[in-house]
Amino acid sequence: MREIKNDSLKVCIQEKGASLWSIKDDSGNEYLWQGDPKYWADRAPNLFPYIARLTEGKYRLDGKTYEMDIHGFAKDSEFEVADSTQQEITFRLHDTEETYRQYPYRFVFDISYRLEEKKLFVIFTVKNEDEKVMYFGVGGHPGFRVPMEEGLTFEDYRLEFDTIKEAKRVGFSEDCFVTGEKERFELAEGRILSLRHGMFDEDAIVLTDMAHSVTLVSEKGKRAIRVAYSDMDFLGLWHMPKTDAPYICIEPWSSLPSRKGILEDLETQPNLISLAPGNTYVAQFSIELVDR
Repeated sequence: MREIKNDSLKVCIQEKGASLWSIKDDSGNEYLWQGDPKYWADRAPNLFPYIARLTEGKYRLDGKTYEMDIHGFAKDSEFEVADSTQQEITFRLHDTEETYRQYPYRFVFDISYRLEEKKLFVIFTVKNEDEKVMYFGVGGHPGFRVPMEEGLTFEDYRLEFDTIKEAKRVGFSEDCFVTGEKERFELAEGRILSLRHGMFDEDAIVLTDMAHSVTLVSEKGKRAIRVAYSDMDFLGLWHMPKTDAPYICIEPWSSLPSRKGILEDLETQPNLISLAPGNTYVAQFSIELVDR
């Protein structure tokens, strides 16, 4: 476990998956979901080189078929610490024989965490060290405690997007594959989504064409969290379906899962990132503690 901190925040990250383990303010209040097998044992996995499900757990590339688990292999990989200061740390994953069997590319994948006052930046850097174009997705899956304060309930909270936009909901099948359909997603006043457990009974809500910053907040509380994701085209909202889980995941994604019934070819799947040989891709999102 590694730690970075400043006068406002203390953040812990584990080397397996380079995933967030704890986000505490200067009073010791925990904001990150702490994991519970009853609802969801994870806390904040990092998603690479694929986001969510592949049809039959497989995809095709250059005429060959490969297998990969949901959300890719980074979440289960041991990262090394490439650089570290009191307020910033970078974890690094190189391709290995095991990753190459799942994903036939030579790459370097860095995840950096940097503190600035009450804001935590999460920075993904992918370098293509192969001699062919690299196709991938990358994203975050952080869960946040709801409620954040004693005496409040899940239903006391809402998500407030920073601007009014006609967000669209990406259509998903019952088994969580993309249908190719999109529909307007209604928000109160064009920007507000009140939380209730039943909203996740059909699994995740995935948005596109949405505003690029959202705040988790309660009018009855003093603490709030703002997640900003200007580099990401999709936003997943989730907790374990058909439960009263006391958390919500706010997930900035660069791409989408497989389409329903299609064994995707990475070269032709819509919305994946394509990275030329020798080039580097960088994207980030941020988590900010907001006092009210």
